[in-house]
Amino acid sequence: MTTPTPPAGSSAEDLVLAGDFGIPTYDQWAAEVAKVLNKGRPENKLLSADQAIDRLRVHTVDGLTIEPIYTEADAIGELGAPGTVPFTRGTTVRSGEMDAWDVRALHEDPDAARTREAIATDLERGATSIWLRVDPDAVDAADLGTVLADVLLELAKVEVSSRTDQAAAANALLAYYGASDKPKNHLSLNLGIDPIGVAALNGTAADLSDLAHWVSDLEGFKDSQAFVVDGTIYHNAGAGDVHEVAWVIATAVEYVRALVAQGISVDDAFDAISFRVSATTDQVATIARLRALRTVWARVGEVFGVTEAKRGARQHAVTSWREITRDDAYVNILRATIETFSAAIGGAEAITVLPFDTAWGLPAAFSRRVARNTQVVLAEESNIGRVNDPAGGGWYFESLTNQIAQAAWTQFQAVEAAGGMAAYLASGEISKTLEDLNAKRAKLLATRKQPITGVSEFPNPTEAAVTTALARPAAPEYGGLVWRRDSEVFEQLRDATKDSGAKVFLACLGTRRDFGGREGFASNYFHIAGLETPSVEGGTTEEIVAAWKASGTPVVALCSSAKVYAVQGFEVAKALKEAGAAKVILAGNIKELGDVSTDGVIDGTIALGMDVVAGLSDVLNTLGVNK
Repeated sequence: MTTPTPPAGSSAEDLVLAGDFGIPTYDQWAAEVAKVLNKGRPENKLLSADQAIDRLRVHTVDGLTIEPIYTEADAIGELGAPGTVPFTRGTTVRSGEMDAWDVRALHEDPDAARTREAIATDLERGATSIWLRVDPDAVDAADLGTVLADVLLELAKVEVSSRTDQAAAANALLAYYGASDKPKNHLSLNLGIDPIGVAALNGTAADLSDLAHWVSDLEGFKDSQAFVVDGTIYHNAGAGDVHEVAWVIATAVEYVRALVAQGISVDDAFDAISFRVSATTDQVATIARLRALRTVWARVGEVFGVTEAKRGARQHAVTSWREITRDDAYVNILRATIETFSAAIGGAEAITVLPFDTAWGLPAAFSRRVARNTQVVLAEESNIGRVNDPAGGGWYFESLTNQIAQAAWTQFQAVEAAGGMAAYLASGEISKTLEDLNAKRAKLLATRKQPITGVSEFPNPTEAAVTTALARPAAPEYGGLVWRRDSEVFEQLRDATKDSGAKVFLACLGTRRDFGGREGFASNYFHIAGLETPSVEGGTTEEIVAAWKASGTPVVALCSSAKVYAVQGFEVAKALKEAGAAKVILAGNIKELGDVSTDGVIDGTIALGMDVVAGLSDVLNTLGVNK
């Protein structure tokens, strides 16, 4: 390949990409956006440029505004450097080595022998630390010695957590480490103490009366923390980016105050705390949220008078349990990849990937391997950990980081005004906020403005169940915040039709060119609930009615273009009704049938933006299978 010759009198350095074009202004871009959005609109309803831009803005459930475009005006000025206050760009500085973050594997199988084997496999094949959940439905505290028997404690950090008895889990881990013949300063562990978090889960009062001894118990150990402020508790109960940051910061502040009151220095109190945060499929929001949490925590450290070097927030990111789906479970691998990427770019010190079959039960060897290798491939083959804060300076990232930090600080101040996180939790305000956030999110999910691939979009009603996962033991009743996966409402629709043979007949009018698009849309819609969709393609009204009768279902959906609907749509719909169809649904706009009265003929329409949960529930009621 030859290098192009520059024009006479110029050098290669003089060539500028698109150099012959002027630089468009924001106002010019906004005017072009308005032209596009105004296509087909009546003259008296044309949008101004500002109105057009506002149509493109996205508003999250917790009040964040995502602009359609970001410019230099959104820059925040001097960025600072990774590893320095305010730690927005990272608490730790990555050296460029492949082990850019700690690959932390979660284990919660109560079978001690099986867990011991799984831990050994994880550590042999890519994991660098272990996280044990110690609960009645998970690992038994008495089994810690067994499950950790093959772990070289000087090489792999171990962290425990518990939803029921954190003291028992922490004491069991301390006893096991205390029996080790390795010097304390060679060993690292996390005790996972989070009394406000466990109170939130169990609906109990938080006991902060004796926190200082956990700090003392870790004296001499290397890089170890007594407290893990767990934001996933609130995320899984429905919190968005702002409230997750606000509530973990408020919780950590309360721990610092309690520790200082109990004789621990403020520097040591900060050293004793780490954060567990969620990583979601919203890449930019996850990256910005991790950066925002560090920014806010550094500001808290400044107010407390903490030594600058100790103001950094260590974060352990966990892929979102709330976003895991039961149906089309293998799509969870893609979700976890996005989530891991986001956590790594956001600067998390440790990452846990939940296996793709988590919703089906305890993960099998294959799903554990995939979860482990998701991190290994991203770190060692994609090399995403070799650069510190690659998002830094991006106008979108910086603007959203600042917006989350500011909004979280406002929420944090509201918690402080109410007497602190423990009092705020006990008052019921967190439950009220989560109820509001979940209601807003439910609307987005139901209208598919927040789609779930493989569940509310592109579902496969004939997919085989995941059979490799092991059955989970029954979990105890917690009595506090309720965790919900986003896909559960759609899974309930699927469960209602399981093994029922329930179906909706698609009456496709005209040729494939006429009905193809809407047939695809309609079948996708009904497949969300696992409904079969037999169909007829073209034919006379009599042939269509005969095909519908042969299908044996009382529900039929018409699919075609506006052009064909205007000629044949009403006639077919009326004939189906007269033949006994209990429900006739139109894929499209009812006005496309022409100037006719559709009362008693058309029982509903399906279109973009509709509430698919309500619509499908109504169909299931007609079919007699709604549970």
